[in-house]
Amino acid sequence: MNTRDPKLCQGIVVLLLLAACAAARAEALVAIPGGTLVAGDASGEADEVPRRIEVKPFRLMRYEVTNREFAAFVAATGHVTDTERRGAGYVWSDRWREVRGASWRRPQGPGSSIAGLEEHPVVQVSARDAAAYCRWRGLRLPSEAEWEYAARGGDGRRYPWGDEPPVQRGARRANSGTERCCAPDGSDGFVRTAPVGRFPAGASPFGIHDMAGNVWEWTSDRYREGTEEIALRGGGWGNNAYCLRASYRHGNPPDIGLDMVGIRCAGN
Repeated sequence: MNTRDPKLCQGIVVLLLLAACAAARAEALVAIPGGTLVAGDASGEADEVPRRIEVKPFRLMRYEVTNREFAAFVAATGHVTDTERRGAGYVWSDRWREVRGASWRRPQGPGSSIAGLEEHPVVQVSARDAAAYCRWRGLRLPSEAEWEYAARGGDGRRYPWGDEPPVQRGARRANSGTERCCAPDGSDGFVRTAPVGRFPAGASPFGIHDMAGNVWEWTSDRYREGTEEIALRGGGWGNNAYCLRASYRHGNPPDIGLDMVGIRCAGN
C-alpha cells in the first residue's frame, strides 16, 4: 500500500470518519424492551384518560438531535426546512408570535444565532423536517405510545424520574420554565435551550435524557382524529411542571417550526 498517495490517504480518512459516525449513531440509540404502558393521567387533561397499551421493543435516541447533527444533515442533503420556505417561524415570549426570518439557524429571528449552541437541540424544525432527518439516519419518528413508554416506563410515574415535579431550586432534573405557567426561566443557567444531556438526574428509567423540558419533540401520530395536527410530547424550556408530565399532549400543524420544538428519532 502506498501511504504517500494523497488520494488514498484521503479515502482512508473518509472511511474512518464514516465508520466513526456510524458507531456514534449506533451508540446514540437505546434499546427499549417491549412492555405494558400505563398511559395517561387521571388528574390530567380530557385526552389523558388512563389506558393500558402493549409496546413492542424499539430503539430511541438517548439525546435530542443537536444543531451540529442537523447541520450535517443539511450539508449532506441540501434540505431546506419549512420555516426557511415559509420565511418565518414561531417564537415564544409571553405568547407565540410568528417572526419573519426565524429558522433553525436563527431560532428567534434576525439577530439570533446558533453560534456556540452546537450541542443544543435544533429547533424551528417542522414535523416534516423531523421525519426527513430521521429517514436520512435510517430511522423514524416515535409513536406517542413509544415516546411515553420510553419516558416513564410501565409504573405510571408522572415524570421520567418519578412523581416529584421539577422545581427552580436545588438539583435540577429538567430545563423548564417558571413554576407558574408559562415563561422562560434562566435560573438553571439557560434562558432557552440547554446542551442535550445537561440534566442527568432527570433521565428516564431507560436512561433517555431530556424527555421532560428542553424542547418538545415531534411524534409520528396525529394529535386528534380528523385533523392534520401532529402530536408533540415532553414540554420545553418555557413550560411549567404540569406541561412536563410524561402523559401531557399537544399538537401543531406538520409544516410549522417553533423555537421550543425539536427532534428525537426512533428505530425498530
